[in-house]
Amino acid sequence: MKKIIPLLFILFSFSQSFAQDISGQWNGVLKLPTNQLKVVFNITKTENGYTSTTDSPDQNVKGIPVKSTVFENSVLKLDIPAIGGSYEGKLNTDNIFVGKVTQNGHTLDLDLSKGNIEIVRPQEPKQPFPYYTEDVKFENKKDQVTLAGTLSLPKKEGNFPVVILISGSGAQNRDEEMLGHKPFLVLADYLTKKGIAVLRFDDRGFGESTGDFKSATTTDFAKDVQAGADYLKTRKEINKKKIGLIGHSEGGVIAPIVAGNSKDISFIVLMAGTGIRGDKLLLLQKELIERQMGVSEAEIKRGQETYKEIYELITSSSSVDEKLKKDVKNIFESKLGVKDKRADAYTYEVTNPWIYDFLKLDPTPYLEKVKCPVLAINGSKDVQVPAEANLQNINKALTKGGNKRVTIKELPNLNHLFQECKTGSQFEYGAIEQTISPVALEEISSWVLIQTN
Repeated sequence: MKKIIPLLFILFSFSQSFAQDISGQWNGVLKLPTNQLKVVFNITKTENGYTSTTDSPDQNVKGIPVKSTVFENSVLKLDIPAIGGSYEGKLNTDNIFVGKVTQNGHTLDLDLSKGNIEIVRPQEPKQPFPYYTEDVKFENKKDQVTLAGTLSLPKKEGNFPVVILISGSGAQNRDEEMLGHKPFLVLADYLTKKGIAVLRFDDRGFGESTGDFKSATTTDFAKDVQAGADYLKTRKEINKKKIGLIGHSEGGVIAPIVAGNSKDISFIVLMAGTGIRGDKLLLLQKELIERQMGVSEAEIKRGQETYKEIYELITSSSSVDEKLKKDVKNIFESKLGVKDKRADAYTYEVTNPWIYDFLKLDPTPYLEKVKCPVLAINGSKDVQVPAEANLQNINKALTKGGNKRVTIKELPNLNHLFQECKTGSQFEYGAIEQTISPVALEEISSWVLIQTN
C-alpha cells in the first residue's frame, strides 16, 4: 500500500488539474515599495487551451494582450511582451494562484483569486433622479463628428444656466469613468440639483460618439466642445447668456482654447488645468511619480535627461516623419537599453498625434485671450498636474491678458481627481471610495452660482 497511495495521489492531482477550468477574471495586488497596484487577468477557454488579456485598473489600462497562456499541472504561465514581463503561479487547494510577476528583470509576488473586485462608490447617484435627463446628439460639422451625451436639466421646463463638462486625457465616456469612479456623473448630479443644467458627452470615437479618437488632438477636442456650445444655443431650456465650461486636466487646457475664441462662453472652471507647456509638465509629472514610487535618484535623473532630449527633438520638429521616429527610437535604445518592439512602442507613445500636439502645446497664449470669469483649482497633493507650478502660471497668464475676474485656489489634501487622499499617488485613485471631495464640489457649485445669478 505504501507504493500504491502516492501513485493514486499523483493521478488524482493530475486529473483535478486537467479538469479545472480557470476561465474568468483573476484579480491580484502588486505591492510596490510605496504603493500597491491592482492587476486583473481575463482568461478565456478555447478549443486549444486558453487565451487571455490583462488590465491595470489603477492605471486605467485595459485589454493588454497576453502572447501565450499555458495552464499545466496546476501551473499558470503568462507571457506578456507588451509590458516586457511574464507571470507564473501555482493553483493551490484554496483556488488561489500563488506566484510571481517578472518585468524588466524585477520580480514581485502576485497572488491571484477568482471573481470580480467589489467596488464601493457611495457618492454615485442612483435613478430615479430628482431632475430631468435626456440623451442627446450634436454635430461638429467641421470634422463631421457626431457627439453623443446626456443633458441634465433641473426641471423639464424652464430656462437655466448650463455648463459643459470637458474630460481629461485618454478616451473618456460622458461620466469620465475610470477606476470604478464616475466623476462627471457625480459632478453633474450635484450641479443639476443646485439649479444648473449640465451637458456631458462621450469623447469622439468613444462610447456612442463617432470619429477617430487616436488621430485627434487637443485642438480637435476643442472644436467638439464648441459644437456642444452651439447645440445648447438651440435649446429653449438654456439661458444662452450663461453658458460655462468646466474642464478637468486636459479639459482645463481645452476650456481656455474655446473661451478665448468664442463670445458664447460666459465663465470657465479649470480643475487641475495645466499652466505650463506639455513637455515641461510631463517631465515634472514623471519625476514626482517616480520619486513617490521609490525609484532611485540615479534612475530618475537618467529618465529626465533621456526624455528631455527626446522632447526637445519633438518640440523643435515641424512634423512627425520617419527621421524623427528613427532619432527618437535611437535615443530609447542607446540611453534606456530598450530594443525591438519595445523601442517601437516607446517611440509611438511620444510621437502619436495627440502626444505630439500636447508636448508642443503652451496654454499661456490661450489663457491670455480669456476675458470671462475664471475659477482655477488644484489639489495640493496632485502629482499629475502639480498645483504650485500650474496655478502660478495660470494666474500669471490671465493677469497678463488683463483678466481681473480670476479666482485661484489650492485645495488641501486632494489629488488629481479631487479625492481626499494620503499621498496623491495614482495607485490610490481606485482604492479610495470617495469620487470627488465635497469641498471641491461646493467650491465649484458656489462659484458657478455667483456667475449665473
